[in-house]
Amino acid sequence: MEKVVINAEKRDVVGKKVGSLRRQGLIPGVMYGHNEPPFPITMNAREIERVINNLTSSSIVTVKVNGESHQALIREKQKDYIRNQIIHIDFQILSLKEKIRSKIEVKLVGVAPAVKNFNGIVLQEREFIDVEALPADLPERITVDISGLENIGDLIRVGDLDISDAVTVFDDVNDVIVSISGAMAEEAVEEEVTTAEGTEPEVVEKGKKESEEEEEKK
Repeated sequence: MEKVVINAEKRDVVGKKVGSLRRQGLIPGVMYGHNEPPFPITMNAREIERVINNLTSSSIVTVKVNGESHQALIREKQKDYIRNQIIHIDFQILSLKEKIRSKIEVKLVGVAPAVKNFNGIVLQEREFIDVEALPADLPERITVDISGLENIGDLIRVGDLDISDAVTVFDDVNDVIVSISGAMAEEAVEEEVTTAEGTEPEVVEKGKKESEEEEEKK
């Protein structure tokens, strides 16, 4: 991925007053980590919105704060979903010589033949993998090709992933990443639940009517 540089400045405005920064087209954030005390920053909102959607939780960015460059990961993004705007970002400063632990996004690619041939359903069971590596060895995402899933019940586990030896994976090798489920099995379960839900009120109502008829006979 192309190197991403984010320009920032240290800020003195904190607390509830940061709302005024957002009205000026700025986004507040904080930098922390690598034996440095946390310090608040501001960034240009337009610049952030332009690059943020292409970054993953393991994308290393260069944050220039008052001219000084820091290699960092985006650890948290706070968003106003009503306005669809980023309102705060936390950056973790990295040492390129120290391993870091991060969750790597799993992206499925390809088409599973079981979907076309047997009306199968692709179930992605894991969206992230927990790993540790030096920043230079940290993958931005893990791509999983599902074109080899030919039958109902086929699956791909963590142990099947092609991951560099320089990356330590903490998830169990038997954990399922993606599997193929049968559509008919899903429909049968839904039908059974619907039938059960449909019969219960009839039994209750019938008992109620019988009780009322017994009361009338008395």
